[in-house]
Amino acid sequence: MRNFRKKLPPLDTLIAFEAAARHLSFTQASKELHLTQAAVSQQIRSLEEYLGEQLFIREHRSVSLTQQGRDYQHTVVAALTQLANATLDIRVVDRESTLTVAADQSIASLWLMPRLGEFRERYPEVKLRLVSSDLVDDCLNRNVDVALFFGEGRWRGYESLRIFRETVYPICSEAYIRQHGPINGVEELIHHHLIELEDLNWNSLNWRRWLNAKQVDLPVERLGLSLTSYPLVIDAARNGQGIALGWKHLISAETEHEVPLLNPVGESVETDFGYYLIWHKERKLSQEATAFIEWIREHLETC
Repeated sequence: MRNFRKKLPPLDTLIAFEAAARHLSFTQASKELHLTQAAVSQQIRSLEEYLGEQLFIREHRSVSLTQQGRDYQHTVVAALTQLANATLDIRVVDRESTLTVAADQSIASLWLMPRLGEFRERYPEVKLRLVSSDLVDDCLNRNVDVALFFGEGRWRGYESLRIFRETVYPICSEAYIRQHGPINGVEELIHHHLIELEDLNWNSLNWRRWLNAKQVDLPVERLGLSLTSYPLVIDAARNGQGIALGWKHLISAETEHEVPLLNPVGESVETDFGYYLIWHKERKLSQEATAFIEWIREHLETC
């Protein structure tokens, strides 16, 4: 276990050393630090005793660094600069103007990020922090102002606004169809390479549930590729590795991609589950959170 008190000299001695080494003058260092020259000299002498090394060569009217002093200066300056910057970041952040938005990785990557520039352009004064995680505990905690998450719209202690319902249909590339031929019905899908998403959400549609909704049974061995990231599922389908399930609003941007995705059977399934905007019921919304919710409401008209 670390014990910095035993391993490090007092901070005041390092600050005095940094100033004196930068100015190569105990007098200038004392003026900058609002100390007496004797106090600066004593702090540096204490630091040298702690290190067991001489850091300065003291002459009648000037001082210069020893080799050990020059080496130590580089490390001390870097460490103090990093510590000062981190401290400044904490002190100057206006908590009231910082908006923390959480979202699962799919909607964060495929739906929110392409639109987020519009929000930032409209509200340039808002410091935005985005948390991307598929774990509900990461997205729904007291450090998050608003979250975008998949479910049925009921989370204890939270208000929710449905962004869009889940509309799911098969997607693949034109190259896949050229290689494997046309698919003449939903029942033929089980004879193709199906790309599955290993989703943490029990209520998300997978291939078996989607096909069951179409009265088609899926043999277990037909699932040829399983991935744990939905953006990777989309990439795999685009690259002709098989047929994936596409969520209408998550892949809407993909229709304009240089490798378009198409629905080879023209069928889809819609459920009551979908993506919701969620916020704490008991916590008063900040102006930034309210602005974000209203901005999302504007996009509901196009969903």
